[in-house]
Amino acid sequence: MKLTGFDGTLALVTGAAGGIGVALVRQLLHSGCVVVATDLALPDLPAHPRLHARVLDVTDPAAVDALVTATEAQWGPIGFGISVAGVLQVGAVTSIDDAQWRRVFAVNADGVFHLGRALARVMTPRGQGAIVTVSSNAAGVPRHGMAAYAASKAAATMFTRCLGLELAPHGIRCNIVAPGSTLTPMQTGMWADADGARQVIDGNPATYKAGIPLLKLATPDDIARAVMFLLSDEAGHIAMSDLYVDGGATLRG
Repeated sequence: MKLTGFDGTLALVTGAAGGIGVALVRQLLHSGCVVVATDLALPDLPAHPRLHARVLDVTDPAAVDALVTATEAQWGPIGFGISVAGVLQVGAVTSIDDAQWRRVFAVNADGVFHLGRALARVMTPRGQGAIVTVSSNAAGVPRHGMAAYAASKAAATMFTRCLGLELAPHGIRCNIVAPGSTLTPMQTGMWADADGARQVIDGNPATYKAGIPLLKLATPDDIARAVMFLLSDEAGHIAMSDLYVDGGATLRG
């Protein structure tokens, strides 16, 4: 089955310079979308006539509002909005300072709110659109040494579901993709040595972390494909869902 509903649709992506973001931009372009790709810097995006790269700090609500307004004025109505931008903060609760806590929430939670609010304002009068937040399986399962990250992702997840409840009567679908361990710089940056992948797959009883039943890490394309499904016409009756894409690591759907 080929996913449909993409050809000519304008998609706005945050966090487009990261592993999942780059993979998603490529898949959106391949499917016929016009893509506005945003991040703090955009060095690795493929050149393409339907790709428009814009620098954006999602923690700045005025900048997000301005970009949405400018995008619609220049390229037409935004049909898809995808929040991928995220930062990782690790460390025990007692070691995290206030600035670190605020920073991870500013990007992971506030950024999702800023984009979701801006898109809701322009999509609601049209009565159509789809929004996907890339969250984390850590939003639903406690993680040792990752309280700030997990809490911020839980906030983003619940915000997206509440937004979905408000927008569903207007024909706008909001959903969440919750990746597990994925082969991105965010993941590999936590590894102490070349055996990092195997340790993640095996799990760590000392920190109450289950392994991955599929015995492999996700790739950015795995996560991007899940986002593409939720954006597609084939997911036309799916709203407020939280799709875990983690190889079974959290032992839940």
